This record gives sequence, C-alpha cells and structure tokens, in this order.
Amino acid sequence: QLQASGGGLVQPGGSLRLSCAASGSIFMINAMGWYRQAPGKQRELVASITRSGSANYADSVKGRFTISRDNAMNTVYLQMNSLESEDTAVYYCNVYGYGTTAAGTGWSNYWGQGTLVTVSS
Repeated sequence: QLQASGGGLVQPGGSLRLSCAASGSIFMINAMGWYRQAPGKQRELVASITRSGSANYADSVKGRFTISRDNAMNTVYLQMNSLESEDTAVYYCNVYGYGTTAAGTGWSNYWGQGTLVTVSS
C-alpha cells in the first residue's frame, strides 16, 4: 500500500531524495511522514507533514532535510542534503489514512517497506 524508493549509498555531504507513494486502497490521507531506524537503535521520527503542508522535523535534521507532499499523487518526499554518517539508517514512510486493511475499513497507520540510506566515504 506504500511504496518507498530513493535510498542508496552516498558520500558525506551528498544528497538523496526519497519518495513514497500510497496505493489506491488508502482513500484519504491525513498526515504523512518519514521515520528511520539505525542499527541497534529505536525507530525515530525524522519529519512529518500535515495535509495543509505544515512540517515538523527532528532537531538532528533541521536545516538539512525537507519534507514535502503531493496530495494529488498521494506521495510524500524527503529531500536530504548535507548527509552525515549519522544519517545512515533504514528510512520508513508512514501515512495516517482512511483505507481498507485486513482488519476492515477505517483510519490506520500505514508503513512502507523501508529503504536503506548509507552515508559513507
């Protein structure tokens, strides 16, 4: 239901852009966001954005990452600049939306499959 892409290997100081598209089984989307999980650490919020475009960022990425969304395409993006080795993690997109799951139809948190970002020289 969520398809993420854009991860890869990049050198410190480089940039990557992540994308995540929601499928048709999610009928209405409220908040969208990106989380990440580094080896041995808990999953943490990187950035989130409301339907109206109000964004929130983790302190560690402020000024370097930009979250945006295309409501018509049900897609959320994460532009990551000035990447650091500490940004190495699996990045997961998250959507709070109204759709159909195995549990029925209603509001749910949906997760993408994760995309690996490795920052290394």
